[in-house]
Amino acid sequence: MSAEQKLRRQSGIVAGVCGGLAEFTGIRVFWFRLAFVLLLIPGGVPGLLPYLILWIIIPHRR
Repeated sequence: MSAEQKLRRQSGIVAGVCGGLAEFTGIRVFWFRLAFVLLLIPGGVPGLLPYLILWIIIPHRR
């Protein structure tokens, strides 16, 4: 990881959280989206809450 690489939200389907995480880690965006969808299955809160928190704390790419 280079010193210039920063975690930023991307232009994405909802808020760009998964795209930003994928670019930062080098993992395909599909796996992040799948993880959040699987976390939504047991009632929504386990997947929705972390997504909303990340949406708030990760700055948007300009």
